[in-house]
Amino acid sequence: MRFTEDHKNIRRTAHEFAEKYVNPYIDEWEKAGHFPAHELFKQAGKLGLLGITKPEAYGGMGLDYSYQMMATEGLGSCRAGSIPMAIGVQTDMSTPALAKWGSDELRKEFLAPAIAGDVVTSIVVSEASGGSDVAAIKTTARKDGSDYIINGSKMWITNATHADWFCTLVSTSEGAPHTNKSLVIIPTKTKGVTVGPKIDKLGMRASDTCPVFFEDVRVPQRNRIGEEGLGFMMQMVQFQEERLCGAIGAVRGMERLVDATIAYTKERHTFGQPLIANQVIHFRFAELKTEIELLRSLCYRATEEYIGGTDVTMLASMAKLKAGRLMREVSDSCLQYWGGMGFTWDNVAARSYRDSRLLSIGGGADEIMLGIIAKLMGILPGKKKS
Repeated sequence: MRFTEDHKNIRRTAHEFAEKYVNPYIDEWEKAGHFPAHELFKQAGKLGLLGITKPEAYGGMGLDYSYQMMATEGLGSCRAGSIPMAIGVQTDMSTPALAKWGSDELRKEFLAPAIAGDVVTSIVVSEASGGSDVAAIKTTARKDGSDYIINGSKMWITNATHADWFCTLVSTSEGAPHTNKSLVIIPTKTKGVTVGPKIDKLGMRASDTCPVFFEDVRVPQRNRIGEEGLGFMMQMVQFQEERLCGAIGAVRGMERLVDATIAYTKERHTFGQPLIANQVIHFRFAELKTEIELLRSLCYRATEEYIGGTDVTMLASMAKLKAGRLMREVSDSCLQYWGGMGFTWDNVAARSYRDSRLLSIGGGADEIMLGIIAKLMGILPGKKKS
């Protein structure tokens, strides 16, 4: 994949955003369990980081996904995963379907403010009973005149306490589970919407995650994205960007951790020599660096095919699977070389160790990724290779 100066400038802008607006405050936000989302997103919007691939008519740049990938990689300079994740929810999870299939009216009302950073958004799909089984969701939208009446609950919703609107997957009919669902925009101030208490998570501490409840929530049917019944398909497309976002977002964070650990092992001396002088340690760094570069190449290839119009479900699933497992491997290895310091809460390796565990769960667990890959390989009984 060939990168232009514009690609490099976007990555640089994202890196500088992280260094100026996130890293000086991230320790405080992690301890507090929240960050000033509207203020931070507004700054990201001013820099153009929230609408890179979105239509110019609504304030976006109208660029292809390779530019968004550069921004996501640049945001990996944040010293915690919680902020890039929160931003990624807005850019790669809650708005792609709206940008692709939403009506002009809907995009003017909801997409344009999201691109500008005037609002915070969230993707609302997961449910406690279904987890990664998206087809099993139970939240329903019943027609009443020109409105939908929505009832149900959702779980593990990122940005929930800050969000101005939810991109919500609901069942709009009694049909087959893959053809009875729709994506509907639900403003969070709508009567009957309740955001539950923040979940006390292992990692991603600065990012809020909550349950959301819908009780007789009335929204106009015009808030539906695209045609009724196509929500599952749209969400599967959104998952491609979500999974690529998670994978490429992991690359810079892992590099940052390896670099910090190398610096530490050069300074720390045992038995009369720096730790890094031990072959087992510097060889391990070489192995980890190789693995990180392989993941980067896979993400670049998947992105190149994606912008070329290819269905990259398999490659995106592979990238996410590899990223989640490699992040755990890198953080565990680096923590070991920090010794006792690595077992302290504020250590860089300890934070990565906590944050990294989510990638193998959120956005489709490792087992879901393996199932998708196996299905597309045609090796499951009764399945044909596509």
